[in-house]
Amino acid sequence: MPNFIISPLEQFEVVDLISLSAPIVGDIIFSLTNLGFYALVTTFLILGLHIIASNQHSLVPSAWSVALESGYVSIQSLVRDQIGSRHEQFTPVIFSLFWFLLLANLNGNVPYGFTVTTSAVVCLGLSLTVFFSVTVLAISTHGLHVLSFFVPEGTPLPLVPMLVLIEAISYLARAASLGVRLIL
Repeated sequence: MPNFIISPLEQFEVVDLISLSAPIVGDIIFSLTNLGFYALVTTFLILGLHIIASNQHSLVPSAWSVALESGYVSIQSLVRDQIGSRHEQFTPVIFSLFWFLLLANLNGNVPYGFTVTTSAVVCLGLSLTVFFSVTVLAISTHGLHVLSFFVPEGTPLPLVPMLVLIEAISYLARAASLGVRLIL
């Protein structure tokens, strides 16, 4: 009997595809789940798209190359509008995240496929990684002056502790809310 999905929620389950036990190292089990497999598929699709779109030093660009370059320019203009032209150095990271999320979501449109971004681990992992990277970058660039973000100018001194607590909670909640929005 063919293995069909009986319940609509089965498509969101993370299951082992290949499992390998290594008793020499200890009780370590190496396994490849459908989540890991489709993350690899997404990565190879991105790499394949970029290999196909490379010009191979030809004078006339291919249609794939023009499409990929116009996508990069569009994302670069978004980055420039949002974080300024001084910080365009982060465009490749944002471009890579864009393509990963786009192709991971499009993988879910394939029948019996798996959408990587339905996993809370992936989405919250991506959002927390970006969140903490931006925080570390802000602290390394601006020093402790970043903490002034939590206290608006002109705040009365008795309100500072409560306001810092509220602002810190809202700042930390952004990472979780961004991850949850990716899942949905």
